[in-house]
Amino acid sequence: MKHVIALDVGGTGMKAALAGADGTLLHEARRPTGRERGPDEVVETVLGFAAELRDIGLRRFGAPALAAGVAVPGIVDEADGIAVYAANLGWRDVPMRALLSERLGGIPIALGHDVRTGGLAEGRIGAGKDADRFLFVPLGTGIAGAIGIGGRIEAGAHGSAGEIGHIVVRPGGRECGCGQRGCLETLASAAAVGRDWAAACGDPQAGAADAAKAVASGDERALAVWQTAVDALADGLVTGLTLLDPQTLIIGGGLAEAGDTLFEPLREAVRRRVTFQRLPSIVPAALGDAAGCLGAGLLAWDLLSTEVTA
Repeated sequence: MKHVIALDVGGTGMKAALAGADGTLLHEARRPTGRERGPDEVVETVLGFAAELRDIGLRRFGAPALAAGVAVPGIVDEADGIAVYAANLGWRDVPMRALLSERLGGIPIALGHDVRTGGLAEGRIGAGKDADRFLFVPLGTGIAGAIGIGGRIEAGAHGSAGEIGHIVVRPGGRECGCGQRGCLETLASAAAVGRDWAAACGDPQAGAADAAKAVASGDERALAVWQTAVDALADGLVTGLTLLDPQTLIIGGGLAEAGDTLFEPLREAVRRRVTFQRLPSIVPAALGDAAGCLGAGLLAWDLLSTEVTA
């Protein structure tokens, strides 16, 4: 059976799959990223995981994968296949495409930004499939964005388009891994909400999901933490929609799993902030944490289609 390798590398975990030509995930697997071991070990883990997927495909389907699509965080030079920089993984200028091609026997490799890759899947088969222009913003360990325009994802001139998490919404605020202070992701990411709720409730093990449950139960401390994050997020999103004028804002990631606990106050906070701007639809992502893998698979098949056309 014809298939490709799809790999989504996150700040805390990796998701991988073998994807068929129709986009179906034929085999799925996960493992920790292990960023505490350092960037060189993370790179080796990525290469080893991809090689395992190749071997599984060969055993199960009797033929090697035709290509691989790999999504990684941070700044990505997709044209040259280089993982330029990732604050949460600590790597710089990793020739990921070349390394993967060597490990996987020379098959074509498509390298993409994790959020733009997830946005590609949301745009083609998920919450943005009916929108000509959308902004996809997942709220996870950090915050990034994918700008969808006419069926493609805008990478920018230098591979860093959509980095909405590094818009400064609270000047002089918390230090961010990027070197600035007061970035959106220091206040409204799932990691930030979890940290703030842990401090407020006195439980160092508490996370964003626990905060959402406390909000739903009416806990005043949780409501204060939540509103701080929602207000910061609304400020960042209004900056994004002012620049991009999207039809749809798609919110994903772990924090979006809170459902109406997030979306009701967020829609209201954005509505209060817009003036001349057209208010877009604000909707949850449709593909969940499978978006990155689905998008990586699409990248691989697109690469093969381009080669056939060429």
